Amino acid sequence: MQKEVVHIEGDAPSDRPLSKAIKAGGFVFVSGTPPLDPASGKMTEGNIEEQTVQVLENLKKALEVAGSSLDQVVKATIFCTNVAHYHRVNAIYAKYFPQDPPARTYVTMGSWPESFDIEIECIAIC
Repeated sequence: MQKEVVHIEGDAPSDRPLSKAIKAGGFVFVSGTPPLDPASGKMTEGNIEEQTVQVLENLKKALEVAGSSLDQVVKATIFCTNVAHYHRVNAIYAKYFPQDPPARTYVTMGSWPESFDIEIECIAIC
């Protein structure tokens, strides 16, 4: 079994030492995805709902490029800076996973070195 780096065309280059997505063993592993605008390379500023939409759109794109989809996600982990955002994040998340949502963990954490409040990683079947 070998790993394959998934290259997402149109994404701004990153100086971070990570791959945005890796395919291996019939799965695609998508790195923690912040609310980064892929065209500009800048964080989406705004409320938690706007940030969550951007994150989920980024995940959706990464999965599609890898030959998968949101419907194939088996595990997601949400990292958020404030547990008070839980219900607001869930309202957006439910629109992207309307049926048979994946297993999921919601982790409240401190902060990142940039100004955003949410990051999501996932594992999907490809």
